[in-house]
Amino acid sequence: MRSHLVVATACGVALTGLILAQAWLVARTVSGATDGADLTTLGTLVALVAGVALARAVLAYGAETAALRSAARAKSQLRRELVRHLTTGPPDPAGRNAGELVTLATRGLDALDDYFARYLPQLVLAVLVPVAVLIVIADADWVSALVIGLTLPLIPIFMALVGMHTRARTDRQWQLLSRLGGHFLDVVQGLPTLALFRRAQAVAGKVRETTDEHRQATMGTLRVAFLSAFVLEVLATLAVALVAVEVGLRLLYGNLDLETALLVLILAPEAYLPLREVGARFHASMEGVAAAKHVFAVIDGPGGSGTSTPEHSTPSSVTKRRPDQAERDARSPEVATALTFDRLAVRYPGAATLAVRDASFTVAGGESVLVRGPSGAGKSTLLAVLLRFVDAGSGTVRADGVNLRDLDPEEWRRTLAWVPQRPHLFAGSVADNVRLGEPDAPIEAVRRAAEQAGLDEVVARLPGGYDTALGENGARLSSGERQRVALARAFLRDAPLVLLDEPTAHLDPDSAAAVRTAAARLLRGRTALVVAHDEGWTDLVDRVVTVRDGVVDAHPHAHAPAGASR
Repeated sequence: MRSHLVVATACGVALTGLILAQAWLVARTVSGATDGADLTTLGTLVALVAGVALARAVLAYGAETAALRSAARAKSQLRRELVRHLTTGPPDPAGRNAGELVTLATRGLDALDDYFARYLPQLVLAVLVPVAVLIVIADADWVSALVIGLTLPLIPIFMALVGMHTRARTDRQWQLLSRLGGHFLDVVQGLPTLALFRRAQAVAGKVRETTDEHRQATMGTLRVAFLSAFVLEVLATLAVALVAVEVGLRLLYGNLDLETALLVLILAPEAYLPLREVGARFHASMEGVAAAKHVFAVIDGPGGSGTSTPEHSTPSSVTKRRPDQAERDARSPEVATALTFDRLAVRYPGAATLAVRDASFTVAGGESVLVRGPSGAGKSTLLAVLLRFVDAGSGTVRADGVNLRDLDPEEWRRTLAWVPQRPHLFAGSVADNVRLGEPDAPIEAVRRAAEQAGLDEVVARLPGGYDTALGENGARLSSGERQRVALARAFLRDAPLVLLDEPTAHLDPDSAAAVRTAAARLLRGRTALVVAHDEGWTDLVDRVVTVRDGVVDAHPHAHAPAGASR
């Protein structure tokens, strides 16, 4: 930004000269008219005044345009450096999530426009104009220069006091905005998981709480800005009034001529105006400065100020409710759920064809069924209907003889455990992610579920054990380890109905085998639907059904039933 500062300084010098010239011309014009100067002279002076005013406007416009271009270049450079660092550098050790970084790179850096285009040029004027005005007034009237020289330093002093108070408030406002952006993105990405584990309403309350905190911080910052502007305006007005009083009295008694008095009265407000403007621009630019500091903290590595802690983004920080005994009994695997699909048909909004055309089959209580078929055949749609993420267009699905449409979705989902292909992990600890559906589960239950899912070996390698922050969407874990967290959630929930949707897709053979081994324990005594292409599942289930073009072939495939060994 060196070239920008050079341009801003040059423009500041030119504007200072134009301000002094305009003040002298106005004073000369008014005193000339009072003294009876001829019209030609007055016309020339008026034209010069208009020319100087026009030159000031053009110079101010050009300076701001150049400053905005410099700001655009600076923001572009910062954004490129930020993206380069995030895509090619090591993982961010401060645990910032994508929502915070997106807010930082967009809304945050956009606020630098005020800093470059308005605050820095005004800072140059605040240095040049008061000094130049004081020199000119001292040459014309040393008494007025003395009054201005004594009152002028009060404004920077008050500005410094207010600035120190405002900086902390602005940093807090920016932290809350970043946290809000990160938390909101985390929640939106994990909405299906939150809905299944009945945490959507609780997390919505946390988003509302974070929004209220940001609103209160913003209003507090604005209140300080308005009050500080009022203080500076009052101080500058009193100082100008003091100069006007002493000039008026001396003019009245004939100790000062009219042209000098007019020059002093015109220039006195100009001495205070740049300092008042700096105060106003300071508040407008602080958000951009805070954002730039955070960008530098990311680019330069760990240790930056104002980083958000991961727990702000995890649903585990909301108010937790302990499930009662009736709920736990309803999830007991001894009471397995029987399912009946009767001529089910599903069409997604805007789709030309049916995702499922004619699905009719049954799943006995405690039976595990593998659903196979080509991609797009409708396998995952069957699970989506059971999860109540989509509704059937025609036909029915019954659970223990009751139509799913007649069940409350929240109550029904309490009886489900779902392990999706890509489970969403929130930016909290391992324990918080495992106990997502059981917020009050003791750590012993979490450890037991993790051991059943084969997650305990992974946790043993983490620096903080079950308290280790995983980062956004489990950034610390591999795909196979994230699946084990999802399995641990299912074990902890202890639901009678288990739905597995391609849990080993995109995993290496060793990880897939580990997930299947843990899933085999999960299927025992529970009704289960497993959607998978992996051949390794056939030995773990009781029956295999095939889906082709939305139609289910429910005839059992010949293989050794897993129920015999279980």
